[in-house]
Amino acid sequence: MNAINKIANSALFKGVAAVFGLMALAGCAALPEPPARPVLYDFGPGQQAPAGAQAPLPPLALETVDHASLPDGVSAVYYRLAYADAQQLRPYQAARWSQPPQQLMRESLQARLGQRRAIIGTSGAMATARAQGQPPAVLRVELEEFSHVFASPAQSAGLVRLRATLTRPSAQGENLLAQRLFIAQQPAASQDAAGGTRAIAQAAEQVAQDVAQWLESSGY
Repeated sequence: MNAINKIANSALFKGVAAVFGLMALAGCAALPEPPARPVLYDFGPGQQAPAGAQAPLPPLALETVDHASLPDGVSAVYYRLAYADAQQLRPYQAARWSQPPQQLMRESLQARLGQRRAIIGTSGAMATARAQGQPPAVLRVELEEFSHVFASPAQSAGLVRLRATLTRPSAQGENLLAQRLFIAQQPAASQDAAGGTRAIAQAAEQVAQDVAQWLESSGY
């Protein structure tokens, strides 16, 4: 009789343990999985200094880059389907810029322009320059487009468009020196966020180079 009771109790214990085990597994399965973290992209390790010494150019004040169509602080990577609805900006859900596009574009411009001139970026430095009677020219840049544009499902490019305005501070205000719209487009090697961000970075570098050449050819 005792043997029968022991067998029954053992079977009961195993059954209860199995039930609790199944409940634990079910509870674990019901737990939500943590969301996947988006991949961060930037412009890469940066530019190398040009070989050989060149005559320095006058200092330049670079104003904060604005984005005409996106609020400050937005770091989403956007794309457009030009073949379907070119007016709609769509964000990649699993991709982000490491910084807002305004900051990335400013760093690209500063790196390129700073190869041959001093770049002033603070109001204190501007005030000092004005007090000394040598106010530098001011470059203001409005970022109008910074996206991955699909001409078709199999063809796309990184597109950067910005408007550069050059002024000179004076006692009466600011005098307009020059203004120009810059557009650069670079083909994407792949039709995804990785290919798009690389193409955008290349287009931004091209724009920075074009701005530098424009300033030098204009005598500034």
